[in-house]
Amino acid sequence: MEHVHDDSKTIALLLLVLPLGFLPALAYFGLARPPAPPPAAVVATESPAEAVVRAPAPAAIPDGPLGDAIRRGKLIVTQTYETLPEHVGSTLHCTSCHLEEGTRAGAAPWVGLPGVFPEYRARSGRVDTIERRVNDCFERSMNGTALDPAGDDMTAIVAYMGFISRGVPAGRTPPGRGFRHNESPPTPDRAHGAQVYAQRCASCHGADGEGQAPGGRYQFPPLVGDHSYTVGAGLARLDTAASFVRWNMPLGMGGTLSEQESYDVADFFIHQPRPDFARRRSDWPRGGRPADAR
Repeated sequence: MEHVHDDSKTIALLLLVLPLGFLPALAYFGLARPPAPPPAAVVATESPAEAVVRAPAPAAIPDGPLGDAIRRGKLIVTQTYETLPEHVGSTLHCTSCHLEEGTRAGAAPWVGLPGVFPEYRARSGRVDTIERRVNDCFERSMNGTALDPAGDDMTAIVAYMGFISRGVPAGRTPPGRGFRHNESPPTPDRAHGAQVYAQRCASCHGADGEGQAPGGRYQFPPLVGDHSYTVGAGLARLDTAASFVRWNMPLGMGGTLSEQESYDVADFFIHQPRPDFARRRSDWPRGGRPADAR
């Protein structure tokens, strides 16, 4: 009996020790994988007005053809109408809206965006590639024409977006994507919005809203008029424009306007004259058109 008792202890000890020996193999096959390291690009933890999605430093741009494409892409998005005048009917840059060179949370950052496309978009009613999404902005926000999806300029833009997205896991909603959604938007007062504009916006965007271009180069982009974005652009929608204003304007002072003031001034300037976009009438072909869609 004593001998049987000793064997039982030995078997029990083996049952405890054997799994430990298999842990490396289990980890290798993903059955006991350690937690993944945090992504290199995340939203900073400051207030919404200060939040910026961290991205690689410019010095990290590689040498060679890839680096050349990344630098070309950065030039295009920061000086869009100057570099691609044949494709831009406005005097806007991509970064007129996608602030901090496409890295500011609450201003539709591009960080992590390549990793979620292709994706279904309700506005187009189809699965879009990132190239189609970029061209959508060229046509709507730039009042221009689409780029060749396989051309060098489009490749450069996507290369830049990919560069600032390094470290963000693919297939997940990128940090700070799009604009902050307001669950209970206030009723706007357009007349008060005109007053807010005159007090807080006109010094940069001009009393008429058509921007300021000292020396022929726009320092502050136009919000209205022929050189601004079309009625089919995202910023022609009240909720989107108000969110952009609330957290990003006046420039460098985001978060200083109240929610009501943001809605009032957005309702004022989005309804000023601007280019039409005929294709907007066929938007949301499968339904789900937002209440603030133009």
